[in-house]
Amino acid sequence: MSEIGRRGGRVSRRELSREDARRMVRVREAGRAYRNFHARCFWSYSPDLKIRDADVEWVAERLKKHGGREAWQVAVRLCR
Repeated sequence: MSEIGRRGGRVSRRELSREDARRMVRVREAGRAYRNFHARCFWSYSPDLKIRDADVEWVAERLKKHGGREAWQVAVRLCR
């Protein structure tokens, strides 16, 4: 147990590839954008909809179509 505790302070305990980590960040940012622009772009959907990896492109598309300049910039960051 002491070895695990020591390792926890030095290195991440999660074994993720860089690609998986980037995908997680992208999903988190898409969820944040969904909540922030809900009234403007996603008003016909539930406010507590859980955004998943497959939904990121849909969120970006709706932001570009129905949002303003700020929403467009967020969508561009999601599409990188």
